[in-house]
Amino acid sequence: MKPLHAIVALLLILFTSSYLQATMAGSAFCGSKCKVRCSKASVKDRCLKYCGLCCEQCRCVPSGTYGHKDECPCYRDKYTGSGKRRRPKCP
Repeated sequence: MKPLHAIVALLLILFTSSYLQATMAGSAFCGSKCKVRCSKASVKDRCLKYCGLCCEQCRCVPSGTYGHKDECPCYRDKYTGSGKRRRPKCP
């Protein structure tokens, strides 16, 4: 009986992890806005990753490829860490 419980638990974990990846894939809104925002970035994959995270949390992305962060205060005010190495999180 115990092997059956283990198999069911593993299957449940597999299904929930694939569901979470699908829901975290991002929305069409964020994808299109971040694609424009990161179009001139030197490291596009990193830019798209952080832009997507910020967009999902803030529900906005500043216009253009650089600057204009005052259009979206939530996006502007996101920072990594604290202290000397504190840097803007959103591109």
